[in-house]
Formats: sequence, C-alpha cells, structure tokens
Amino acid sequence: MNITERRNILITCGPGLKDFLIKEVEDLEYPIVDSHSGGVVTKGSFVDCMQLSMHLRTAYNVLYLMKEFRCGSDTALYKQVNSLAWENIIDSSGYFTVVSQVDTWSIDNSMYPNLKVKDAIVDRIQRKTGSRPDSGSERNKTVVNLFWKNDKAWIYLNMSGLKLSDRNYRKIPHKAPLRESLAAGILLATGYDGSQDLVLPMCGSGTLAIEAAMIAMNKPPALLRSNFGFTHLKCFDESIWKDIRIKAKKQGQMKQLPHSIIATDLDKEAIIAAKQNAKTAGVDHLIQFSVCDFSRTPLPDASSIILMNPEYGLRLGDLDDLELHYKRIGDYLKQKCSGHTGYVFTGNMELAKKIGLKTSQKYPFYNGNIDCRLLKYELYSGTKKS
Repeated sequence: MNITERRNILITCGPGLKDFLIKEVEDLEYPIVDSHSGGVVTKGSFVDCMQLSMHLRTAYNVLYLMKEFRCGSDTALYKQVNSLAWENIIDSSGYFTVVSQVDTWSIDNSMYPNLKVKDAIVDRIQRKTGSRPDSGSERNKTVVNLFWKNDKAWIYLNMSGLKLSDRNYRKIPHKAPLRESLAAGILLATGYDGSQDLVLPMCGSGTLAIEAAMIAMNKPPALLRSNFGFTHLKCFDESIWKDIRIKAKKQGQMKQLPHSIIATDLDKEAIIAAKQNAKTAGVDHLIQFSVCDFSRTPLPDASSIILMNPEYGLRLGDLDDLELHYKRIGDYLKQKCSGHTGYVFTGNMELAKKIGLKTSQKYPFYNGNIDCRLLKYELYSGTKKS
C-alpha cells in the first residue's frame, strides 16, 4: 500500500465534540471535507493519520478509507472486501478484528457482516500467502471498520485501534472519571487555552486538571501511548513514526505556566490518585493540588475560569444530599467567585436548578449515554448593569 496516497480520513468523536474536533483539524491545517454528529472527514495520507493520531484531543478514532462501494447483499460485501490487497496490509501471522455499524434492509443479523468481512480478508490472505492471520474481538492490534448504510458501504483501516481518549496516564481512575476526550472538549468549550487561571474544585482523579495542563503547554495528548492500530500494519514505517514522536516531544517542554491550575477535592484518596496520574502524564509540576471542601478552594486575584463537575445522582451519591450540595455550589459561586466565570458540568438538570443562578450559556455533551450540559455563569458582584 502506498503510504503517501491521499484518501478520505474519517475522524470519529463523541456526541457534542464535533465542533471542537473541526477546529482541531483545521488548526493542524487539514481540510474539512464533510462533517456529521459523530465526526468529521478530512483528506490525507497514511502518514497524516499518524500525525492526527498524535495531536487530536477530542477524537475517538482516525480511520483511513480503503474502499467505498455500492453494496446490496452479503455476497457483494464479501466480493468487494476480498478484492483489496490485504496480503500487503495485514501480516499472515498477525491478528485483526472487524468492527461494524450496519443499517441496511438486506441484513437482519448485525454480527453477520463482521463475519463476512473477516472471511473475505482471511480468504484473500490465505490464497496469496498460504497462511492466515488470527481474528477476534480485541482492538489492540489491527482494526478494520465497516460502515454499511442502505446500499452503500465503506471499509476503513482504523489507524488508532484503541480509542485516542485512552491517553495511558490514568493509572488510578478513582470514582466515575470523565473520558479524557470529553474532558478536553469541556475545557475547550470554556475557552481555556492556558492564558488565564483555571480553578477546579471537586477535581476527582484529576482528568480535567491534567487535560488542562496539556492544553496549556501544547503537549500532544498521545505521547504516552505506544500502541496504535497503524503500528501493526505491514506498511508501517517506524522511522517516520519515530520522527513524528521526536517532534511531538519537543512541544510543551514548559517548567511552569504563566497562569495557575488549582485543583482541589475533599476526598484525600482522590487527590492522591490525581497527583499520581498527573505525574504519569508529566504535568504534576504545573498543577496546585490540595485537599479541602470546594468552598475553601483558593481563588486567584485575577479573573479566572472556575469549572466544577459534581456528581449527577445517577450512579453515585444520594439525591437529597446532592440537592443541598448543588445549592451550596450556587452559594459558593455567587458569594465567593464574583469577577470570575463559573462553569458547572452536570448530567442532572433537575439538580442544576438548585444552583439558583441564571446561566448565560448551555453546551450539550454526553458522558457515556448520559445527556449532560456544561452550564456557564457570568459572576458579577452586585447587580449586572446594562
């Protein structure tokens, strides 16, 4: 396979992250060919897929288009997939998995297309080499993605393999942590870029603080990862990847930030986990961690972003206690945070009403399958003037 050939690249993301992903792709100087709620399409080479996998914060997977075709039956699917030169892509002694999203009238068993794609690939490699690779459900090696909608199908090589949100720094997740790509999206929604102070009461195991530090120092998010889907392909050029990693490591070599990242939690174990995770990420020296009730979190003198991620009452905590908790959040923001900009990320809008402050903006997100909102509060001292 020609690794310099430019093809469509589908970059997937979680609900609510598309606009932030578009900006990331454009900032990396790649064109936006198309977009939808689950991701964006750009254009580039195999090498560009490596670059995108290294630098994208809000993406899930980077998928390199192998073939797009009309497909009205399982027989047509097998024939089209089998026509590709898989013997030049997947080692006959290797391992791969097939992941599919299928919405077509011609198939009533959603797992059947996976089997047809797997058979088409294995049969082709065996016919060309005399041996066949293993296949299964693990996504930590080569991953092939099938999208089949009505009478049209797309086959992609999944260049990232495991989701890019798995940064590999969160060794101690603690309780109900945010996915890293979601945390990055939340921070980008607040406008955080390191040019202002950031305060994170109730920081939990530190995902928001760590992602913030990486954004502030412009540190590529995938530096800690060694395993990507593209590293298992026969066309993988290790020297090119090594050069990409060397250049990425030169970014973000900051001993201190011009503005503070303050992260607190009442749970001592959460702060222990957060400090260790930050150390693994190489940003512990940039974050001021401390154990205290959120209402006692130290605030900078200058106007800053205050971002809180309280429990939702869906998986953790007691609703009666949480109603009081959210009321205390409102009191804290109103009484102690005037002159700053407050944000609360929650998956429970009934509890959010207990904050008792008027939102200036609401950003929709999903945390897993939980419909969430990032609520923005302009915090003025006294009454806002016209």
